Amino acid sequence: MKHVSIIGGTGSIGTQTLDVISANPDRFQLVSFAFGKNVQVALPWLNRLRPDLVAVLDETVKSELEAVLDYTPTILVGEAGLIAVATAEAADIVITAVVGAVGLRPTLAAIEAGKTIGLANKETLVTAGHLVMKKAREKGVMILPVDSEHAAIFQCLNGERRQDVRQIILTASGGSFRDQTREELANVTVEQALDHPNWSMGAKITIDSATMMNKGFEVIEAHWLFDVTYDEIDVVIHRESIIHSMVEFNDGAVMAQLGMPDMREPIQYALTYPSRLEIQGGERLNLKQIGRLNFAEASFERYPLLRLAFEAGRAGGSMPSVLNAANEQAVDRFLKGEISFLEIEASVEAALQAHENVEDPSLEQILTADRWARAFVASLSLAN
Repeated sequence: MKHVSIIGGTGSIGTQTLDVISANPDRFQLVSFAFGKNVQVALPWLNRLRPDLVAVLDETVKSELEAVLDYTPTILVGEAGLIAVATAEAADIVITAVVGAVGLRPTLAAIEAGKTIGLANKETLVTAGHLVMKKAREKGVMILPVDSEHAAIFQCLNGERRQDVRQIILTASGGSFRDQTREELANVTVEQALDHPNWSMGAKITIDSATMMNKGFEVIEAHWLFDVTYDEIDVVIHRESIIHSMVEFNDGAVMAQLGMPDMREPIQYALTYPSRLEIQGGERLNLKQIGRLNFAEASFERYPLLRLAFEAGRAGGSMPSVLNAANEQAVDRFLKGEISFLEIEASVEAALQAHENVEDPSLEQILTADRWARAFVASLSLAN
């Protein structure tokens, strides 16, 4: 029996993790669970899986939840609650599925507590990869990637030597607007941007996929997870999302991990590693039915945020923190109708250009850069 904590439990990754736990009650037990304010999504899972510890956004959500739960767990609020869930004594593994930089402190606390990390919160490594990986090494903590791309790379590297790796190749669907030109993106709507061709994800990640910022974050994440330079990372457009990523070795061999676009597979692999279980109700890959796999260049001209991610990653210091925070704020403004789709890119680039980089930042300096970038983008006046 493996005991599981989840932070970010009502999002796409969180609910699919709950699905895996629920389908294997003899193998997994949910012991603690954190979410923001979506009581409607959380309630049936909580009543079904009954974790002892729950954390929510604030006292209002706590009161709302207490009124409808059919059992009485300990309920905490705010960041303190999030950290308590991430460090729950009973937990063997913590799935960090919360979206955004809010996941940084709880993840660091879970590592400090010696918990295995199932990492789906890419912003943690984007903003503070140097701190997170150093702490994981010090504590002997394993970080198991839950993103489909990094889970694929992790599997391709099993049993291989780091010095034999020539490059990591991240695949990208191209997002909602992969068939549109730059000119056609000027007036796209929020609804159009949220219509992803392959994956069912939350609004923030779906927009990041459309801009390719999500892939840029994955580039920075891969740098930290697999100890590769940015020159050893490539990105290719792969429309079908069947090859989840690849590794090229010095002898020319390329290993790829293939599967249907189903996030339960990398989630379950993180929970069961190094074992594998059959996914209940999962669709199996049939290459004869698919017939053809397509690949194309991920152009920096077409996807400027991908270029900015490589540049911020190479610059290091506080630049990746600014990249992430500026993007979060810009995406929020787009979803609210305050700026256009292309102005997400303009906002992020303006923040990076205005920021004075801090080399080897502390956690407090990272959080300061994060706050600065959000305020900077919030105050930008752009011609919508």
